[in-house]
Amino acid sequence: MNFFAFKKKRKNIIIFFVCLFSFLSVCAVCFLPFATVTQLPSDSAYYHGNENSKNISLMFNVYQGTEEVQEIMRILKEYGAKATFFVGGSWADDHPDILKEILREGHEIGNHGYFHKDSDKLSASELETEISACDRYVLLVTGKKMNLFAPPSGAYDERTVSVCQKMGYSVIMWSKDTIDWRDQDTQKIFTRATDKACGGDLILMHPTKCTVSALPKILEFYKNNGFFCVSVTENITG
Repeated sequence: MNFFAFKKKRKNIIIFFVCLFSFLSVCAVCFLPFATVTQLPSDSAYYHGNENSKNISLMFNVYQGTEEVQEIMRILKEYGAKATFFVGGSWADDHPDILKEILREGHEIGNHGYFHKDSDKLSASELETEISACDRYVLLVTGKKMNLFAPPSGAYDERTVSVCQKMGYSVIMWSKDTIDWRDQDTQKIFTRATDKACGGDLILMHPTKCTVSALPKILEFYKNNGFFCVSVTENITG
């Protein structure tokens, strides 16, 4: 065999093994178990509760609107409804009496961070400080340990979930957003809270004047359609 024939044969052998390696690599990717794909677990945050129930949860994120919070509690009491109030630590710090009143009325308190910082923009230690500052104050004033965290602006990532799990918290999102903080429109708030209502719904709201105006109609709708307004904890564990 001359030099050129040998060189050609060696080249063909190399090409064969390169092709074989490529084929085996593709097969490995195609047939590896799905679990090898990195993704957030499906239970990393709650977007709804028990869909087989008739429970719905109204969630009020509170950093302002103190008078509206009190009016909301009055309306909820009138309809025998319970809700979850996710309080900002800076607001709670200024209103310890209302914080206690929320619990006295049988409602639930959740953590909304201390200064309303987007969780996905914080380091793990910064996020832990933001959550724990609110946690410690509410515990000091009410004796109640919170275990639900609603990320400000709905901004969260895998690190948020990890930090919350470490601190004994569940991350709570929503199935329906009334966007009442932006759209001061009673009818829009009502429609967004009730359209295609179903068991397990988590309804995001804020203490605004238009939310207060829409609330009786919303609660009347739920009542007429056989829904019960319960705390988030009851909704996600029921």
